[in-house]
Amino acid sequence: MSTEAPAPAPADPGPAPGPAGPRRGFRFPSAFTVLVAVTVVVWGLTFVIPAGRYDTKDGAPVPGTYHAVAPVQDFWSRLKDLFLSPVNGLYGVTDAHSGLTAPGGSGAFFGAAGVFLFVLAVGAFITVTLRTGALTSGVSRLATRLRRHRTLLLVVLLTLFSLGGTTYGMAEETLGFYGIVVPLVLNLGYDRMVGATVVMVGAGVGTLASTVNPFATGVASDSAGIGTGDGIVLRLLMWAVLTALAAAYVVRYANRVHADPSRSLVPPADGDGGPDAEEAAPLTARQRVVLVVFAATFAFMIFAVIPWTDLHVPFLPTLGWYFPELAALFVVAAIVVGLVAGLGEKGTADAIVAGAGDFIGAAMIIMLARGVTVIMNNASVTDTILNGLHSVVSGTSSGVFAVLMFLVNMPLAFLVPSSSGHAALAMPILAPLADFAGVGRALVVTAYQSASGWVNLVTPTSAVVMGGLALAKVRYDRYLRFMAPLMGVLLVAIAGFMALGAVLD
Repeated sequence: MSTEAPAPAPADPGPAPGPAGPRRGFRFPSAFTVLVAVTVVVWGLTFVIPAGRYDTKDGAPVPGTYHAVAPVQDFWSRLKDLFLSPVNGLYGVTDAHSGLTAPGGSGAFFGAAGVFLFVLAVGAFITVTLRTGALTSGVSRLATRLRRHRTLLLVVLLTLFSLGGTTYGMAEETLGFYGIVVPLVLNLGYDRMVGATVVMVGAGVGTLASTVNPFATGVASDSAGIGTGDGIVLRLLMWAVLTALAAAYVVRYANRVHADPSRSLVPPADGDGGPDAEEAAPLTARQRVVLVVFAATFAFMIFAVIPWTDLHVPFLPTLGWYFPELAALFVVAAIVVGLVAGLGEKGTADAIVAGAGDFIGAAMIIMLARGVTVIMNNASVTDTILNGLHSVVSGTSSGVFAVLMFLVNMPLAFLVPSSSGHAALAMPILAPLADFAGVGRALVVTAYQSASGWVNLVTPTSAVVMGGLALAKVRYDRYLRFMAPLMGVLLVAIAGFMALGAVLD
């Protein structure tokens, strides 16, 4: 979905390279490469890990029923599984009698085709909206109006970016806002760190506490076999508290720098401290309608996925929408936005195609990760791994179990920075552990996305982090110094929410 920003040229080029040419530094592989490597490694491990099964009831494994089984596949069948794993990950079907997943045939659909199409639809909708200029103009206009209320402006901007993170996983889209926010905060007497973190920390904390983010909550819930709205009350509480903590931390630093610029972590760059920014152009009538449609689409998505009946809200109907309906919603909304904004038939169609193309990477990562699950299931090793994890967490209280799920997902988040890929890879194994611990699977989903979001606030493997810092002209080491206390606060707060969720579940 994104490309890494080029690294800035070093101040001192050093000695001339030898005959062998310049040495290239290590670059962490992309999520695609990591998942392909995981696929091959997991395939190889299926020849080592014993095959086994749990008895199931209503589709869930029954604790204490694990038993060894004879492998049902020979070497050539497993080699074919490896070859077809991406295809199986997209539209594999699980046979009711053999339990094997393969393209075609009859049985339960196992592939991620529904999620795949939904991701493309969301990408189309977001790209069409961005092309109208409404989002950029709206943020710029809001910033201009609140310029005289410095603290309020920082809180409002950070909250807006956090809303983007919690609803649709705002990430690469933030890169277009640094050119607006950084000059604004500089003219208010702050430094570049404030501009960078209002955008990056705001969107990052929102994604960490995703409520209905389709790329985190949606994919993970689908992989865990639950609805996107399950567990939303705890996640809403997390979002409100963690966003408030992040805003308070950024505002505290900003006020300190405003009072004493020598306490800034970022030295001034060329061009800082120039004349006041120009007044933002007013929103056109079309752009106002676009913003209303944009907000209304996400609001309706939230309404459509929440099980109101389960929350004891009888006066609101439970629509029970899932990925097919939501994909259609975003496609229709993209068309409406394009036509309302005056993009025309060709402009709207081009933007939809471009948006789907921009998000095809995330969709393919989901497909690859689901293919890994097919390999494990066909080799009958998924339950063996589940049994091993169960032995580790057995005997722990539900609160300790929830915190352990958060910690287990941290190294996975570093290896697979894509939240959707991480979800599709980990949830089929981790979610059933909740059944053994006596807690809802939604808590495991919340633990996963919290770990993924926490790591992705600072990971150098993220193009969003490194690209954003490059645009804001903030050094990575200075950013880590700024973030260290906040990361500790967030870690403790998330662990507390995990324990609270287990108690309330």
